[in-house]
Amino acid sequence: MLTLRQIEVIRAIMVTGTVGGAARLLNVSSPGISRVMKHAESTLGLKLFSRRHGRYAPSPEARDIFAQVNAVYDKVGDLQYVIRRLSQGVDSELRIGSVPSISNAMVPRAIEGVRWLFPNLLIDIDVLKLEEALDYLLLGKGEAVAMSSRFDHPMLTFEPLAKGRLACIVPAGHPLARRNRISAADIVRHPLIGIDPNDPYGRIMAGIFARLGLSYQVSIKARFGTVVCALVSRGLGIAVIDQFTLAGANWPGLVVLPIIEPTDFETYVAFRRDAILSGYCEQFIGLLRGEMAALRKGPRRQKVT
Repeated sequence: MLTLRQIEVIRAIMVTGTVGGAARLLNVSSPGISRVMKHAESTLGLKLFSRRHGRYAPSPEARDIFAQVNAVYDKVGDLQYVIRRLSQGVDSELRIGSVPSISNAMVPRAIEGVRWLFPNLLIDIDVLKLEEALDYLLLGKGEAVAMSSRFDHPMLTFEPLAKGRLACIVPAGHPLARRNRISAADIVRHPLIGIDPNDPYGRIMAGIFARLGLSYQVSIKARFGTVVCALVSRGLGIAVIDQFTLAGANWPGLVVLPIIEPTDFETYVAFRRDAILSGYCEQFIGLLRGEMAALRKGPRRQKVT
């Protein structure tokens, strides 16, 4: 049985007609070429080349072998071509979903890394509500979804992405804007925007208020973090928001205040339990996990300008 290396050497001698030419073609030494050729002849038990006028010509006994060598070499070339296209993402597609809080800044950062690795990869990103993620995965619309919480389902697997924290955001001119940090008791003294006890992040803050016996007023309801930030930046109230939404720094005039009470939460990536994720998706998840973990130190007091 000939090895791929022996096939490569035999073809190089066929193409160039000399051992020296084959060595230059393959960028190796001439003695190395001679050794590989002799070992191939020993393995096959026949002479592959006849030397005529200083050049190597295929021996009559080996003409059928040379025809097969060319065919194998062409197939290897085809394989390398396909692998090269796959490594660049040519004619391939990555389809992923994300809840809004993670899609705002974290997903674009991870996608930037994916694009650098696979410059020709087609990428389809869906921004999904939590309740939409189930159908998205079960119906095969995408490979994975970045989630702000998890739930039990026999067909889905949830793997941790990164931990995060909540922070309070206030307009730059607000009385609270001079604080370095803020407590739950301070927060409830002001009209709030967007805290929904049924939302994964809102549930954390609502739980803190309930444990401390604090009543609070939600003056404006808004589900998505980007809308909440925009409303606060217009001076319409204060809010509690997750640090991944804030990572976009897209709202001028906001002051971000750390909350004294613990507000840690876990995020996840979900995919079908019976799925084998593509290499593109695994790279995306790894990059996303890294980008989110980089924010783990949490929100310090800052002004978004």
